[in-house]
Amino acid sequence: MSGSLGDKLVVAISSRALFDLSESHDIYENQGVDAYSHYQIENEDKPLLPGAAFQLVKKLLALNTDKPDNPVVEVVLLSRNSADTGLRVFNSIQHYNLDISRAAFTSGRSPYSYVSAFASHLFLSTDPNDVKAALQDGFAAATIIPHASSNSEEHGELRFAFDGDAVIFSDEAEKVYKSQGLKAFTDSETAAANRPLAGGPFKNFLAALHRLQKEYSQEDCPIRTALVTARSAPAHERVIKTLREWQIRIDEALFLGGMPKGQFLASFRADVFFDDQTTHCDDAAEHVATGHVPHGVANQ
Repeated sequence: MSGSLGDKLVVAISSRALFDLSESHDIYENQGVDAYSHYQIENEDKPLLPGAAFQLVKKLLALNTDKPDNPVVEVVLLSRNSADTGLRVFNSIQHYNLDISRAAFTSGRSPYSYVSAFASHLFLSTDPNDVKAALQDGFAAATIIPHASSNSEEHGELRFAFDGDAVIFSDEAEKVYKSQGLKAFTDSETAAANRPLAGGPFKNFLAALHRLQKEYSQEDCPIRTALVTARSAPAHERVIKTLREWQIRIDEALFLGGMPKGQFLASFRADVFFDDQTTHCDDAAEHVATGHVPHGVANQ
């Protein structure tokens, strides 16, 4: 068995992000761990319903279909379950024919430390504290937010959408906006147009997606990315030149000048959108699966 995941895109996901564990979690919260364990073992042959990130994971794993001898994506499960109660999770994985074979079960303790051990590019969880810990360690991570309906089966492409400041880029420009206002932000970004922004928590994940995209022709690539930002001209120039300096391709860029993002994300048909601000996430979650990135000045 291989001791390394090689050049694969590695996504770590919590069991509560992959499956709907709300009923059993309520039992844990209200009746305790023994009642929870009994319930999970009693129902271990009953498949769990899909969770907030289920369709995203399904489409990620579908990228391996065309490359059976050289899979390009690895999804690993990180769970607070014990191996005993986690059997229901693995049975559900098998029920849905998800190619997930690696997991860490931590019996109630935070599993986020295994994000590093698996060399993960992205960590998705429903626990904000685990997400914050992963971000502090330098990993792309987001708290996945359930949404009313999924459009991820309406098209074959896997579509990622990202906010810019404090997500792909550092929050250096956002700090100016928060402390000094829009005019100072615009003036500062115009003056710094030729100076690349520092990378944010999702820079490395976007770079990993870009490396995967380069394995396909642009016409046949099954992955599409979009920058969806509240910036507008003239503050757009620094963003474009930063991505050029990084040699990272972004397929679509939407400079919305403060307009709500939700309807634009629906038009892009994003499978997931990542943003640092809860107001944007709440709007986006009405339309697409959304990950809150609790990073930067907006979350202090």
